[in-house]
Amino acid sequence: MRTHLLRQPSHYLFVLPAVLVALGLWAATPAAEAGSSVHRLLPMVLACLGVGLALIYNRVRALCLMLAIALAFALLHGVVGTFLRDGVVSAQTPLIFHAVSWWLPLLFLLHGLWPERGRLRQDLLLRGVVSGTALGIFLLLATQVPDGMQALLSDRHLAWLPSDWNALAQLPALLFLITTVALAVQAWRRPRPLHTALLIALLCLWWLLPRVFVSPALLPAVSCMALLLIVSAMLQEAFHMAFRDELTGLPGRRAFNEYLQRVGATYTIAMVDVDHFKRFNDTHGHDAGDDVLKLVAARLAEVGGGGRAFRYGGEEFALVFLDRPAPACVAAVEEVRATIEGVRMHLRDRAARSRDDAVGQLQRGRGGNGAVVQVTVSIGVADSRVADSPQAVIKAADQALYAAKDAGRNCVRALGQQGTVPVRATALAQGNASR
Repeated sequence: MRTHLLRQPSHYLFVLPAVLVALGLWAATPAAEAGSSVHRLLPMVLACLGVGLALIYNRVRALCLMLAIALAFALLHGVVGTFLRDGVVSAQTPLIFHAVSWWLPLLFLLHGLWPERGRLRQDLLLRGVVSGTALGIFLLLATQVPDGMQALLSDRHLAWLPSDWNALAQLPALLFLITTVALAVQAWRRPRPLHTALLIALLCLWWLLPRVFVSPALLPAVSCMALLLIVSAMLQEAFHMAFRDELTGLPGRRAFNEYLQRVGATYTIAMVDVDHFKRFNDTHGHDAGDDVLKLVAARLAEVGGGGRAFRYGGEEFALVFLDRPAPACVAAVEEVRATIEGVRMHLRDRAARSRDDAVGQLQRGRGGNGAVVQVTVSIGVADSRVADSPQAVIKAADQALYAAKDAGRNCVRALGQQGTVPVRATALAQGNASR
């Protein structure tokens, strides 16, 4: 069973640059200068950069939330600057602070859970109209009756909720809690870097708000961190789209080609092809074919001997072993072939699947109720001794793969200087001896 994505350390790589920038900015910002115009520049630059990337990658949710963070930072930076410069809190400061405390979780809840649908312009326009209308009405009321709005934001209390459980006012803290739970559920059910980034950014802003006047240097540092979390998550997702196969989760063809550019003098490539895959697709359907590819990919990802698996294209995969000749790799290749051969896959009966999506999701992962099928692969192996370039080694491995298919499939063949040979006997013994 594959580990849930949120439990994989690589999922959180986008957090590192955000934390480093925030710590560096916080350490380099004197508290007395946190309200200066210089410290307003970096968050605004990051917001502009993030908005540009969001437009390029069609990430409307990220765009709207980065604008919300930038607006909240600008408002808080203004009142904090006045406080540091004059030593007093202006009459508008409580209203501005509590308005930000209300609207940040509301906007995160709205845009964080609002799925991205339709064309970019239409989606952005609809979100802008909804958010702009709500904010406009609030601004109109706050301008006309500031005292009443201030009392509404900060003085309302629920008897069943403890009054001292959070440093913020009771209702804004409750909004942050509700939004945190909603975003956490989304991140768990649909794990992706952007969903995790939105959750962590919200928690950072929640932690910041009660401390903004006590430690003013935290304002630019944490605001930059929240923005960088979203920007870095978008970049990480873009990298995955370019270098990782979405269906199987393995590195894709582009990652394979780049990996081969860094090989040394000795390496081995094994080309893997699913046997009778077209016939399987025609018989059982493309959904079942996708399940087969996922199954094979999961087993190939566990290959031993220092090998790394890639999705080469279609039903073909590749294994690369660095700093190891073919005789030292064939044992691991034969083992993964045998592992795939030993798996029995229960196909799902599509006609018997519940029409209720919720029930269907609960049934996933419990095995199918259809036919039981066996999946096998043919593998061709070649190393750097038979050719001078990685592309030539791939062609040699393909020749060995064709030999494996001609030999009846579900076997491994290695192409060496003496031609194509089976590996279960002679080459496998050589591989064990070379260990």
